[in-house]
Amino acid sequence: MIAIALQIAAGAVTLSLLFNGYRLLKGPALGDRIVALDTMVINVIAVIVLIGMMTGADTYFEAALLLAMVGFVSTIAYCKFILRGDIIE
Repeated sequence: MIAIALQIAAGAVTLSLLFNGYRLLKGPALGDRIVALDTMVINVIAVIVLIGMMTGADTYFEAALLLAMVGFVSTIAYCKFILRGDIIE
């Protein structure tokens, strides 16, 4: 039962990644593209966690935590660059 639920979840996350990729490429504004990129990072974290649940390896969960930290910092830095033109104050 869990294996079927994991496969359905993987399909849903893959579909979400496709929709986010479309928004990233065709976004009407720069803010929409930033949000799409941040959402794609979250979806990739979900994919890594799903793979970790399917294989049972703990390394995937650590990789997901590291990607979450890097994704958060990169989104903040990108938004700051767009607003001010400079990342380091």
